[in-house]
Amino acid sequence: MAGVVCVGAQWGDEGKGKVVDLLTQQADVVVRFQGGNNAGHTLVVAGVQTVLHLIPSGVLHPTTLNIIGNGVVVDVGVLLNEVETLQARGFLKDPSRLAVSDQAHVILDVHKAIDRAREQYLPQKIGTTGRGIGPAYEDKVARRGLRVMDLLKPQWPDLLRERVASANSYLAGLGAPTIGGAELEDMIARTRAYASAIKPFVRDTVLLLDEARRAGRNILFEGAQGTFLDVDHGTYPFVTSSNTVAGAACAGAGVGPTAIQHVLAVTKAYATRVGEGPFPTELKDALGSRLREAGSEFGATTGRPRRCGWLDLVALKRAMRLNGVDRLAITKLDILSGIHPLKVAVAYTVDGNTVTEFPTDTDALARAVPVYRDHPGFDGNLQTARKLEDLPPAARDYVAMVARELGAELSLVSVGAGRGEEIHLHPVFG
Repeated sequence: MAGVVCVGAQWGDEGKGKVVDLLTQQADVVVRFQGGNNAGHTLVVAGVQTVLHLIPSGVLHPTTLNIIGNGVVVDVGVLLNEVETLQARGFLKDPSRLAVSDQAHVILDVHKAIDRAREQYLPQKIGTTGRGIGPAYEDKVARRGLRVMDLLKPQWPDLLRERVASANSYLAGLGAPTIGGAELEDMIARTRAYASAIKPFVRDTVLLLDEARRAGRNILFEGAQGTFLDVDHGTYPFVTSSNTVAGAACAGAGVGPTAIQHVLAVTKAYATRVGEGPFPTELKDALGSRLREAGSEFGATTGRPRRCGWLDLVALKRAMRLNGVDRLAITKLDILSGIHPLKVAVAYTVDGNTVTEFPTDTDALARAVPVYRDHPGFDGNLQTARKLEDLPPAARDYVAMVARELGAELSLVSVGAGRGEEIHLHPVFG
């Protein structure tokens, strides 16, 4: 048995979905341990694209058990729509292959209303997806949330009415429309239908994971977003509402630290960010636009264009420390083809001082000017490469430099979006 955590080492969108899909060939169980449907993992298999928001990326493999852990906030309507879409395509025919923690908290329509109102009426914009993730986590911490198990109890409509009543006071204070009358009754009716439909998937997932461990199964813990969107360790307040680092897998899935043997970090060969917040290596010129178009850098959940920039070794080294990384995957190397020279940030200048450590103060990070080191670029179509020797020498040198700088074993290099368009170097499990 081996437990591997897969996390994003940047600001999300690193290609974790594809990496998890590949690793699932060796995994018996895939667990999503945090976040909500604000995340989107894109998989391309045989030219067909699949975007998953809640269901773990192992679902495209016929024998994998896919678990949505207690640390996830679940929009039941979105989840059921994903199930229906997958089943229409021939996947997930066996409902027992998907298990939803009975302890996971539920995203309600009132959470979405609060989320949207804040982005519209408050002066400081965080750049959320408006899907209610933050407000759902707030209710969880305030001990007033509804869990999946609560939807299976007869008194949940009363709990929902109480939550809407308190939320209306807040919405009114923002100057936003409140919820009541027919809208509230429709919300209750819709939630009742969701509760009935989700019931076959609800399990004690802590018990399932313990059984899998005792049986010697390989377990893959799948993170959402990226390290620098972590609510504690990211570029606060421009972060998500959950812990995205590897340590969160224990609490969000319900396992102890001894269940984890390896941490795999995924980074693009360049850097991207969606939404607001500091991004030191951002390219606001034609080269940034070129990376965006060539890399199809548009949010899988929102369609928003991603901000693009050079690879940032200062940030990545911080991510290695935060996650305890010992395995590395580099994605989208092919997108850098034809760019001369390549640049990587090796330090920052902040207020006239050169620093080599990632500032924990977001205001200082916003003033950081990257110090770059040039690397030779490379040309050609990399998508047919299946071993390092197939890459141009400068491309080999680039990925070797990244792994060396980060002090992690290079396990995988992705050279295309599709399954099979990658170079496997060292096994992650084992």
